[in-house]
Amino acid sequence: MTDAAMRTWTSADGLTLFARDYAPADGPARTPVVCLHGLTRNSRDFEVVAPRIAASGRRVLALDVRGRGRSAWDANPLNYNPAVYAGDVIGLLEQSGISRTHFVGTSMGGLITLTLSAMRPDLIAGVVLNDVGPEVGAAGLARIAGYVGGAPQVASWADAAAYAKAVNGEALPGLTDVDWDRFARRVFRETDKGLALDYDPAISDVFKVAPTAAPAAAAPDLWPLFTAMATGRPLLLVRGADSDILEDAVADRMVALLPHMVRVDIAGVGHAPTLEEPQAKAALDTYFAGAA
Repeated sequence: MTDAAMRTWTSADGLTLFARDYAPADGPARTPVVCLHGLTRNSRDFEVVAPRIAASGRRVLALDVRGRGRSAWDANPLNYNPAVYAGDVIGLLEQSGISRTHFVGTSMGGLITLTLSAMRPDLIAGVVLNDVGPEVGAAGLARIAGYVGGAPQVASWADAAAYAKAVNGEALPGLTDVDWDRFARRVFRETDKGLALDYDPAISDVFKVAPTAAPAAAAPDLWPLFTAMATGRPLLLVRGADSDILEDAVADRMVALLPHMVRVDIAGVGHAPTLEEPQAKAALDTYFAGAA
């Protein structure tokens, strides 16, 4: 895997935020890529995906959204919302001199991209949505609300892997014990008190107010944002065939509205594909080979 440069930038409200910066392979200059992770995850989710994209000749920035990974935690949990996250992305692009980029958004990362498209549509060259759309499944939200913000008792990396499998095993039944160890090392961090999940537990506060509406709270009707974002831009939808966040009927409606969207369903996978599945890798390769 290609090593990433470790980058920081400052948000509009003064937080120090973090991104992994993967240099492009030699060749013609191509539009860069920003990778945005899901609710409880961080930039390490893209430690395999990002170098693969960079090898195609694109600079890739994989972000730790505020409150996750190496990015600072926010003292005001109300700032854990897509509009603020989108503002942080704008700040990074401005500070990096990037005027246009492709986005790869997993779950919450896709919702951030939808929000960003309303704020700064000029920044978006194209979008890969990973298991997310303009409507979020109620069953999936209830499942996430059941574990987000928890503090599992984890005494070893084996315990961390067991926890990761317990939470995500139904959605990712094909992962091996080695995979689960790697998964755990993406979502836990080492602290002076032992292992802990690598996010601010306060990101769960919004679920305590309105669990079934929380991720879309900033934009209750996302269909107009989706249509505006995708019109005239390349769009790839990767979906777990068993997803409880992006229901099949919603994905069907997305395709009906925008027939140019390429849809790929990953069999035997729920929410969300890792993007390391062979079918997902092939879809990403095709997308970036054809995009400007």
